[in-house]
Amino acid sequence: MLTKTAEDYLAALADELAISEARYDQASRSYTSLGAWLHRPESTVLAYDPQVYVQGSFRLGTAIRPLSEEEEYDVDSVCVLGNLGTGNLTQKQLKTLVGDEIKAYRRSQNMVKPVREGRRCWVLSYADGAQFHMDIVPAVPNAARQRLILEARGLDLRWSNTAMVITDIRSPVYEYISDDWQRSNPKGYAEWFRLRMGAVFEQRRRALAESIKASVEDIPEYRIRTPLQSAIMILKRHRDGMFVGRYDERPISIIITTLAAHAYNGEEKIADALYSILSRMDQFIEVDGHRCIIRNPSDPLENFADKWPEHPERKQAFFEWLAQARHDFGELGRQVERRRLVESVQPRMGDVAGRAASRLGPLPSSMLRPAATVTVAGTAASSAPAFPNTRREPTSPKGFA
Repeated sequence: MLTKTAEDYLAALADELAISEARYDQASRSYTSLGAWLHRPESTVLAYDPQVYVQGSFRLGTAIRPLSEEEEYDVDSVCVLGNLGTGNLTQKQLKTLVGDEIKAYRRSQNMVKPVREGRRCWVLSYADGAQFHMDIVPAVPNAARQRLILEARGLDLRWSNTAMVITDIRSPVYEYISDDWQRSNPKGYAEWFRLRMGAVFEQRRRALAESIKASVEDIPEYRIRTPLQSAIMILKRHRDGMFVGRYDERPISIIITTLAAHAYNGEEKIADALYSILSRMDQFIEVDGHRCIIRNPSDPLENFADKWPEHPERKQAFFEWLAQARHDFGELGRQVERRRLVESVQPRMGDVAGRAASRLGPLPSSMLRPAATVTVAGTAASSAPAFPNTRREPTSPKGFA
């Protein structure tokens, strides 16, 4: 049986991992301020219709607190110059154009730390007390070309309208006019992810709006947290704790997020969502010969596991992590005593395991919730969390809807 205490503890874990609304507000103000700077009359990119928006875990609502106070929040954002394309300038020219404006913005804000150049982005570092930095990826739209590419292969066009291409200093054509840029589509991915959250997201947003007498449109999306988002947050922290000292091997967040979103089946409780995801997430890895494919739902030509053949230790690390997560959360699901709840996940979850336990109130008189049963040939089957005992060979998914 999944104990009621374990169920409550998983909800407390998600609450302990969640970043504050103040952090989301801080991130929102930061990229909004940069966007306003790019639209000032003197801006060198004003004529190109600059758009700055957040991407990654902050956009998806799956950001978690850093492991320690020494670590910073990484706020990923995009700067799209809407009136330019790959035929107008090189990646290097775009990177420089956007970079010069970001450096001017930093001077105008009297920011102490210099702007750093990353492989695909510029890194804007805020004061130490802010505990975050913003990665800004220069980009130009790529919708028309993306539609042609996908249509030629008979692939899904639903998300192509928000497709873009980004700069990459390792690109062989970085300094040349070319259409061969790195593709990306963070808006399309976010829309797909929102669909995977299903009716639960809209129900919770409406409920919050009604509780504070506000319109649904006035409720920022980051104020809503669904069981899918909470489960992903828990799995990401478990991953972080398991791969301390093995950072390059650890399963990347986009793989965990994508497979979890596929496996989520509309569960309304965090525990139910977590166990459903752990049971099924590897079923959404396609296998083509010896090659694993985890498609980007917003760009089915992109494979999030494309580095696994070159780095087989990363593939091994994913299945190692999945087996460990199934074991740890399977053990947790059977516990009643808080000490044992904490012990079941603390080796991977770290200090957050103990802090989550402190969020629980007095234990209820009934420790267990009744298990749902299904009668098969007169035999009752328990709803206890159960995972495959052997490594599963992933099969092709039925689709991405």
